[in-house]
Amino acid sequence: MTIKEAQEIVDQWISTTGVRYFNELTNTAMLMEEVGEVARIMARKYGEQSFKKSDEEVNLADEMADVLFVLICLANQTGIDLTSALEKNLDKKNMRDADRHKNNEKLKR
Repeated sequence: MTIKEAQEIVDQWISTTGVRYFNELTNTAMLMEEVGEVARIMARKYGEQSFKKSDEEVNLADEMADVLFVLICLANQTGIDLTSALEKNLDKKNMRDADRHKNNEKLKR
């Protein structure tokens, strides 16, 4: 599915199953909560922390999808076309960082 299709699917889901969008502040708080869940899994799976008994059934892909879902909700309710926004952001990065990382001694091995 494309990003545009994802925005349309989420909007359709919200208007039928979800009843309505939570307000922008609530969705921002929910986004932070979901990012925190991803961070917790990353710290345990790839970092030095160990999993707790309650973390045994974690699903990183599902948690990342939760982040994406709430981000799409915020984009929809603030009128942002994520496809266009990502394209513009990549153009900015390509111009700004064309040689930046290639010349970073910390990245050379």
